[in-house]
Amino acid sequence: MKVLKTTLMAFLCLLVYTQANAHALWIETATLGKKGTSHDVKVYYGEFALNERDALEKWYSDVKAFTLWLVAPDGTKTKLETKAGDTYYTSSFTPENDGIYTLMVSHEAAELGGTTKYHFISSAQVSVGKPAKVDATLNTNSLKVYTANPEVFGKSKSIKLYAQLNGQPLANKVVNIASPEGWSKGFTTDAEGAFEFVPLWSGRYVAEAENYEKAAGTHNGKTFDAAWIGSTFSFEVK
Repeated sequence: MKVLKTTLMAFLCLLVYTQANAHALWIETATLGKKGTSHDVKVYYGEFALNERDALEKWYSDVKAFTLWLVAPDGTKTKLETKAGDTYYTSSFTPENDGIYTLMVSHEAAELGGTTKYHFISSAQVSVGKPAKVDATLNTNSLKVYTANPEVFGKSKSIKLYAQLNGQPLANKVVNIASPEGWSKGFTTDAEGAFEFVPLWSGRYVAEAENYEKAAGTHNGKTFDAAWIGSTFSFEVK
């Protein structure tokens, strides 16, 4: 009986780990915005590559308690109010100036997955007017994927993305790209945390970087011995 209980507990821990680790938060919003015009934003949780958007009651732990932040081109940071839908939370903002607006989410789940702490991160960029470049420092997420170019990406044209962890290049790590056609592929970053790929289809893409490490500590009164961070970056291809 003791062996059975131990086996069952191990299975349940593995189930929680698999469910959390396979899922992610991501932001969906149009790449281009217009000054003085309301701009819609949606936040999903699920498996983008499989076109799975979980109903809110199925979101892991307290992930629904995330905070959505907007960083304006001048660095001003504003908390956006969100409203619950069936499979997403929706919000909006009205750009007041030209430049790159950064949307960010960073939420540590209240519950551990076995003895692992989970941290869900997401970001997206909105270009207003004709900005010259992206200031990646305005995205303060600990793990982030971003592009240095504010342009709208085109099908069959190379796209260069970067990944950083705690302000340093996420070098020699695999970043997964998922397309609206159910295609996904991992790309290994170089020493600068950069990689390139060529999109074959139009539509929304989601890049996801992960970092898993042994790290002992306590979280909400419970002991953990490992920490997982998953960070997505959502963008459009025309």
